[in-house]
Amino acid sequence: MKLADLDIIVTAPPAPGWGGRYWILVKVTTDTGITGWGECYASSVGPEAMRAVITDVFARHMARENPENIDLMYRRVYSAGFTQRPDLTVLGAWSGLEIACWDILGKHRDRPVHALIGGRTNDRIRAYTYLYPQADHALPDFWSSPDMAAQSATAMVAAGYTAVKLDPAGPYTIRGGHMPSMHDISLSVAFCRAIREAVGDRADLLFGTHGQFSTGGAIRLGQAIAPYQPLWFEEPIPPDNTHEMSKVAAKVSIPIATGERLTTRSEFAPVLRSGAATILQPALGRCGGIWEARKIAVLAEAYNAQIAPHLYAGPIEWAANIQLAAAIPNILMAETIETPFHFDLIKHSLRVEDGYIPVPTAPGLGIEVDEELARAHPYTGTALHLEMQQDAVSYHEVNRFGGGAPAD
Repeated sequence: MKLADLDIIVTAPPAPGWGGRYWILVKVTTDTGITGWGECYASSVGPEAMRAVITDVFARHMARENPENIDLMYRRVYSAGFTQRPDLTVLGAWSGLEIACWDILGKHRDRPVHALIGGRTNDRIRAYTYLYPQADHALPDFWSSPDMAAQSATAMVAAGYTAVKLDPAGPYTIRGGHMPSMHDISLSVAFCRAIREAVGDRADLLFGTHGQFSTGGAIRLGQAIAPYQPLWFEEPIPPDNTHEMSKVAAKVSIPIATGERLTTRSEFAPVLRSGAATILQPALGRCGGIWEARKIAVLAEAYNAQIAPHLYAGPIEWAANIQLAAAIPNILMAETIETPFHFDLIKHSLRVEDGYIPVPTAPGLGIEVDEELARAHPYTGTALHLEMQQDAVSYHEVNRFGGGAPAD
């Protein structure tokens, strides 16, 4: 069996666009007619440029290869052009293609992917969700309203979730780490207080940031929200500076989580060695794929750290996350995005039940992709999947994060 054909679909989720402006789906077919699906979580360049990168990676390193030879193909990609170092864009291309290889192998052997990477450790995976606006919540007011956030948290807990993520501390910008305004700190405290009062001990609070603070600013903010016992303080400073992040971890009682922007074990290992974080959040469509994420999980286990796969993408990456989570002992929880388009795109082959995701038993990734639906929603915009704010944060006005990348 050899890898033969590649097709790339860039699909745009309908408004409000939770999960990003577009998702890059790859369809790989073998010379025996088996089809595998993957998703590339790569957004440093536009989707047309990314299409060219994915095509090049497949043609140069994977075409006519046996899909079983995951490590061989990985070493080709990782070493391409005399590099042998993480490359966010190239590894994003490889990650989606690698996920498709596992989907192929599972279908070929009539086994779910988790059975091929160590077997089932978990029958169901604890899910968590961002706090998204409810039907009667106005935008953009929702992003700076502790009361609305508490209402959303109450609804999510009623739906069965035992962990909810909030991100009230202002936008992330191209300007690197900044000192939060006193208003941003006070508003973050108000969010934590309102949500904790609304849900009590029925749910963990996951405090999200996106690397936007200076070391001192992250420490001030983390100490301010600590009385509300968040389960994690996510990526409090830019993720490439593990030494400084370890200073935050030493001064803040909340566990530090990081990893959505890191690739391969070579970037996750320093995080563990330095004590910068005890919760790792690999995005499987970026970090190197399922097998590389499995290796990252093994490294984490040696440091008594846990895995919480990141998801701000489509349901194919979600399916890969669940296959990994099923096979590792140190899974904490998995991010989940519940929209009709997410579920329709995989024909409701994954689901959330009372706050948990049942591990699928069907071959491969355990999903069925609605290819016609994906092609019916092509991305025609020019913006990237996610974009950072260029303006500096304000010290006089409300700084709103804006909830990721809702559709324009």
